[in-house]
Amino acid sequence: MKLCTFFADAGARASGASRVGVVVDDAVVDLSIAAPELPRDMLSLLAAGDAVLARAESAASSAVTRTPLARVKLGAPVARPRKFLAIGLNYADHITESGAETPKFPAVFNKQVTCVAGPHDDVHMPRVSQALDYEGELAFVIGKRCRHVPRERAHEVIAGYCVHNDVSVRDWQLRTGQWTMGKSFDTHGPLGPWLTTPDEIDAGGMRLRTWIDGELRQDSNTKHLVFDCAAIVEHLSAAFTLEVGDVVATGTPGGVGFAQKPPKPLRVGDVMRVEIEGLGAIENRVVVEPDDTAFIDAGAR
Repeated sequence: MKLCTFFADAGARASGASRVGVVVDDAVVDLSIAAPELPRDMLSLLAAGDAVLARAESAASSAVTRTPLARVKLGAPVARPRKFLAIGLNYADHITESGAETPKFPAVFNKQVTCVAGPHDDVHMPRVSQALDYEGELAFVIGKRCRHVPRERAHEVIAGYCVHNDVSVRDWQLRTGQWTMGKSFDTHGPLGPWLTTPDEIDAGGMRLRTWIDGELRQDSNTKHLVFDCAAIVEHLSAAFTLEVGDVVATGTPGGVGFAQKPPKPLRVGDVMRVEIEGLGAIENRVVVEPDDTAFIDAGAR
């Protein structure tokens, strides 16, 4: 099943009135219509458990009313996760191009949740930097509150998988040994296009590709992850509780812009497309950071 968060029109997007749907072929089934008794947001739907998700799948398969994908605006499957965790240096070729050593344990960092963007949203070129880069990645979403999960049971707590672009501001990332600042700028966490449940794919064997303005830059496979999704769940949950809706990005393969010779940082107008076999694709354009992000003195209003 492919679960999505979507907006019926521009007005709904502006007001934040999202809906939850199921993608069937090239259309969306609005669950608020097909199964009005079900929760109306993604986090609540996932938290309701397997029986409710099964009801959603059944309702979608029999729904008569379907809206073409081209007529809706897709949002990030989980718009505001409580945690957005990421793994660095998790493909051998990226480790080599970074000049780093292979980690003995997953290299974990945080992305602030305000970085989350939709699968087709614009990505801002920061006003404080031009050192912008892309990182196509597989991400997964936690579906059950859990702690101390053994790797052989990790599949039980993963709600689904999606495509992620870990947009990175390299000079800010490398100012210190902690990467959070350079990985957390607003709009720098596109997710989507939807959340694909584990029964539909093999997360350990999907082709991952990234294009910049039509030029293929990354071409790898999730089978090359140093630490796979199960190992990541086991490692993270040993330290802290994972909660429904938490997003975990699993790392990027080789081919990032700053490892090119010469380096190829992103420029305003560039279109980034990340596609993972079985999960779909996200596509985001780099734009000038808009003026409305500037500081506003609330007391002067």
